[in-house]
Amino acid sequence: MAKIIYKHANGSETVVDVSTPNTVMRGAKTHAVEGIVAQCGGSAQCGTCHVYIDAHNTLPLPPMDEVEDDVLYGTASPRRDTSRLSCQLPVSDEIDGLVVHLPETQL
Repeated sequence: MAKIIYKHANGSETVVDVSTPNTVMRGAKTHAVEGIVAQCGGSAQCGTCHVYIDAHNTLPLPPMDEVEDDVLYGTASPRRDTSRLSCQLPVSDEIDGLVVHLPETQL
């Protein structure tokens, strides 16, 4: 289980405990976190679970694959160096305390 901190564009945050095996996206959907649409259900096709990893993150995240990289070029909010698809971020004890910033829009 890992505590994931979802920071909203308006400055508020939602903190949830997400069990394994889940993804950061599934944790948001399961706990009704506003700002994650996830139209494709987590198959890295739609880009509506786009998040920005906190700039100060030191937690180990999996490398981005080619599919995720391509999808991030078509998201509704601007792609940044810290952009990731939350459906591609598996939850584990090692990412406890991960902070993700939600973009202003997903659609």
